[in-house]
Amino acid sequence: MKFVAFLLALAYTATVAMAAEVKECEVCVKVMDDIRASISKEDSRKKPLVEKAMGDYCADEDKLSAREKKICYYIDPIKRDVAQPFSLGMPSLKVCKRITKSNPEICTVKFPVKTEKMEKKDISKLRVKQLKAILSERGVECKGCVEKEEFVKKVQETEHLSGDEF
Repeated sequence: MKFVAFLLALAYTATVAMAAEVKECEVCVKVMDDIRASISKEDSRKKPLVEKAMGDYCADEDKLSAREKKICYYIDPIKRDVAQPFSLGMPSLKVCKRITKSNPEICTVKFPVKTEKMEKKDISKLRVKQLKAILSERGVECKGCVEKEEFVKKVQETEHLSGDEF
């Protein structure tokens, strides 16, 4: 019985860890998945074609968000280093983690937390750390905020600042 409980706990921990990893390099993983989807499976095995696909993806700036453009800015000088593991069929998350060694800022780019459609009760379910991160993304400092309700109120007051631009 204890063994079964241990296995269930281990499986749950692995699932939570995998979900956390996806959030770790979320923008990079999306860019890599989009690039992989834009080329055929045969072409994804050839480094020059992978590099060209990266260039084509990043050249279409009208369709890219500000965060995706930032990832393109980071991977442009190291296209060859990105194309090598990419051409071997390595999963996007592993590619992103590998290229993070050459530029540690790649995995720090995250999508903004959408709060426009969230009600006050939903925002109040967020942790203070997440609320501080939202305010930080918006360039707002909550001076004198001590209680969680003060952070929630500040997030709601600065809703108009939640754009995708930097």
